[in-house]
Parts: sequence; structure tokens; C-alpha cells
Amino acid sequence: MSQRELAAAAGVAPSTVGKIEAQVLVPSAMMFMRILAAAGLHLVVVDAKGRIVRPMAEWGDTRDGAERLYPAHLDTILDPEAGEWWGDVYGLVRPPETFRRDRLARDAQRRRSQWEVRVAKYRNDPPPPQYPPGYRLY
Repeated sequence: MSQRELAAAAGVAPSTVGKIEAQVLVPSAMMFMRILAAAGLHLVVVDAKGRIVRPMAEWGDTRDGAERLYPAHLDTILDPEAGEWWGDVYGLVRPPETFRRDRLARDAQRRRSQWEVRVAKYRNDPPPPQYPPGYRLY
């Protein structure tokens, strides 16, 4: 396939393909995948041994009621208890899931979880607090 044919199939200018081949332009991941697809190729991720790494599977609890994925940077709380949801302050009905948006509370919970799971590592350490000092549950 010529540069012009590849560019036409990918929907980009022929000069773009030429610049990419000459290493003058570094394409975005989306453009790179579009050009690969036009050539009948796919982008994959491989581990250190050359094995293909498959995308992480989704399960039902990773989407909200509107079928949106939960933000990856927030910890999901399924069936939140009183005080774990911001709407508790206003007397709103708790949803079946929510997030811990408070960074201090998330970090404290993560430290406590690590202490509970990595028993050998933290054997002589006292348990960390459930919430950061001065943290107020609503």
C-alpha cells in the first residue's frame, strides 16, 4: 500500500503519513490506531515475555444506573452506610453505590486495608485509624 493509499484509507493527508514515516511527526494513539486499522492491523499490548495482555473485563458493579463507568480514580462503595455519601447531609435516599471523594478518607481507608491484608509486613504496627484524625462523618 502506498502512502497515498494508506492516507486515503485512514482519512488523513498523505503528508501526515509521510511525516510519521520520516519520524517528523508522532501521531496520537487514536490516529496511530486509525492508520493501523486502514492497513488491516491492530495495536496490542504485550508483557515482558511477549504475551498479549487482554483488556480488563468489566462486571456489573462497575457501572452506575445510567450505564456510565465509574471514575477509575475513585474507590467504589457498594451499599454505602450512613455517612458514606454526601447526600446523607440533605436527607436524600442513598444510592446502591457511591464513591469516597475525600482524598484523606480514601488514603486512610487504603492504609487500614493494607494493614489488614499484609499481616506479616505490619505485624508489630498498631492499627491505623479507620478515618483520618479529625475526620467528620455526616
